[in-house]
Amino acid sequence: MPIAKITKSFVDKQSFTDKGSVLYADQELPGFYLKVGMRSKTYFVQKDIRGRSIRRTIGRHGPFTPDEARRIAKDKLYLMAQGIDPAKLEEEEQQKLVTLQMVLNSYCNTRRNLRDSTKNLYRYQLEKYLSDWMGRMVVDITQEMIVARHSLIGKENGEDTANSVMRVLRAMFNHAHATYDICEVNPVTYLSKVKAWFPSRRRKTYIKPHQLPKWWQAVHALENDTMRDFLLFLLFTGLRRGEACALRWSDIDFNDKTYTITKTKNGDPLTLPLGEYMFALFKKRWKRYGNYEYVFPGPGEHGHLVEPKKGIYRVIQNSGVVFSCHDLRRTFITIAESLDMSQYAIKRLVNHRVTDVTGGYIIFDVERLRDPVQRIEDFIVEKVRNNV
Repeated sequence: MPIAKITKSFVDKQSFTDKGSVLYADQELPGFYLKVGMRSKTYFVQKDIRGRSIRRTIGRHGPFTPDEARRIAKDKLYLMAQGIDPAKLEEEEQQKLVTLQMVLNSYCNTRRNLRDSTKNLYRYQLEKYLSDWMGRMVVDITQEMIVARHSLIGKENGEDTANSVMRVLRAMFNHAHATYDICEVNPVTYLSKVKAWFPSRRRKTYIKPHQLPKWWQAVHALENDTMRDFLLFLLFTGLRRGEACALRWSDIDFNDKTYTITKTKNGDPLTLPLGEYMFALFKKRWKRYGNYEYVFPGPGEHGHLVEPKKGIYRVIQNSGVVFSCHDLRRTFITIAESLDMSQYAIKRLVNHRVTDVTGGYIIFDVERLRDPVQRIEDFIVEKVRNNV
C-alpha cells in the first residue's frame, strides 16, 4: 500500500481510477487512509479492535478537507485504541436522541394491523396527558416520573384514564426497545412492582328487562330516524359502536338476510343473520337512504354517523334509563345468556375469539346462528310489545 502525506495538494493531484480503487496510508497518522476510486476520493480510518480489523468511513474529499478528515480521524482512532467502535458509539448517541413523539410516530406507521381509530386514540391519550413529554428523550423518562404522572392523571382525570394512558406508554417503550434498541427495561413495569396500578373496575351496567319498555318508547320518540334505528341496531345485534356506524349497504345481503362487518376489533370479518325485525327495519331504511353509501349516513367527513351522544342523552332524559353504546352490547349478551344459549354461539355473535381447544373444533355458519338471533329479537319485542 502506498504511503503519502495526505494533504489537499496531494489529494487533488490523484486521478480517478479506470478500475477498482487505490489506497494511500498517511505517513504522519497511522490508521488514517485515503481511497481513490473511479468516481470519488474518500477518507477513512482502520484499526484492529479485539483482533478484528475495523474500517470506518469519515467522508468524501470535497465536503471534507484533508485537515478536517485528519481531526476526525484522530478522535475515531483514539476511541478505537480503547476498544470502542466509533460507529457503534455514534449509533448509541443517536439512539439517545429518540423522543417519545418519534416513537409514537414510528409505532403508528409500522403497526399496520391497528385500526386508524386505535392509532388516533393512542395519539390523543399521549398528546393530551403527556404533552410535556412528547419532545423529551425516551431514555430520560424515569420510573419515578411515570409513577408521579400516573397518580396525577388518576386524581385529575380518573383512575381508568390513568391506567389507559400508562398502558399505551408501556407499548411505546416496548416499541422503542424493539425498534431503536433502547430502554431494555420498560420503566412502566415499575407500576406493577410497587403495586401502583389503580384497581380495574369493569363496568357491568346494562338495560334490565323491566327498563326496556321505557327505553324503547324514548328511542322511538327521537325525531332523527337514523339515530333511532342505529340504537335499535346496537340493541338487536350487540355490535360495537364503530362497527355499526360504518355499515355500508353493500355489506347487507337482502336475499340471504345477512350483514357483514368487514373491519372488526379482532380483525376477523363477521357475517351474521338478520332477524325479522331488523330485516324489516333495513328494508324500510333502504327505501329512504338506499342512495347513500352507509346505512347510517352522517354529515361529517366520514360520511356516516360517528358520535350518537346527542341521541343517547335525549333518550336518557326521556326514559330515565342511563346507558351507553357498550351497555347495549352488554344487554344483548345478557339476554343471550338468559336464554341459555351456548357460550360458543354467544361468542360468535359478538365476535369474541374462542380460545379453548374444544371451541377450536366448532364451526358456526350463518344459518346455525339464525335461530339464536331470532330468539334474542323475540325476547326484546315481547318485553316492549305493549309500548311500540
